[in-house]
Amino acid sequence: MATFLILGGTGKVGRRVARILEHEGHLTRPVGRSTPLRFDWKDPDTWAPALSGADGVFVVGPGSATDWSPQLTALLRAASTAGVRHAVLLSARGVEFLPDGNVARAEQALRSGPLPWTILRPTHFAQNFTEAMFAPVDGRITAPVGDGAEPFIDVEDLAEAAARVLATGTATGETVPLSGPAALTFEQAARVLSDVTGRPVEFHDQQDTDHAAELRAAGTPEEYLRWRLAMLGGIRRGEDAYLSDGIEHLLGRPATDFTTWARREAAPGSA
Repeated sequence: MATFLILGGTGKVGRRVARILEHEGHLTRPVGRSTPLRFDWKDPDTWAPALSGADGVFVVGPGSATDWSPQLTALLRAASTAGVRHAVLLSARGVEFLPDGNVARAEQALRSGPLPWTILRPTHFAQNFTEAMFAPVDGRITAPVGDGAEPFIDVEDLAEAAARVLATGTATGETVPLSGPAALTFEQAARVLSDVTGRPVEFHDQQDTDHAAELRAAGTPEEYLRWRLAMLGGIRRGEDAYLSDGIEHLLGRPATDFTTWARREAAPGSA
């Protein structure tokens, strides 16, 4: 039994990682700015209590709108002093589309830090169609991706892979790309959601300029906007459609396909 600090512990990935590790008999410490044991990237005084007694840390950053690599560097030093033995960073496979971006800087900070490390680079999440940016509004999915395809990953697979890496130390020193088993266009994803939910869902392509204007009107920081358009542009150009075998490598089984995910989480009555 080990103890794992889970940054972003109430988020899509962190809460699932914590649940899986607890099911396996480990102790977890899911933290964030509003958890009883508070962790705030901007307040280093909150770091030591969170790190105390932790064997490993799952790192979910504060977002890609700012360069948080200096904070990560300082956190890794504090973690090393506290006796943490492994840091696992949640990155994104689209980091190659913005090599000078904040996510790339965070990866480099991890590689240059004092702890043994693993970087997980997943594709866009299947759950983005139910919990985030691709969720249909009035039956319409809107995104600037054209007919580009993406091998959407089930976050349950990602969380299980992260838990395996944390618990066993496998893939130390590796950058592991993760994807679903097949690439779907957004049109195809909309058809799956229509079939599973019993409600019509359609995909509407959007121009980058229109997408950017909507985000700016909502107050989105420019640096996050640059990151988001870089990732979505990779899909539109067909550069993110390739498959990665990280799930098979880490879990010894195939990744969950989009339809199976949708039946589990998007169907009427699903949890």
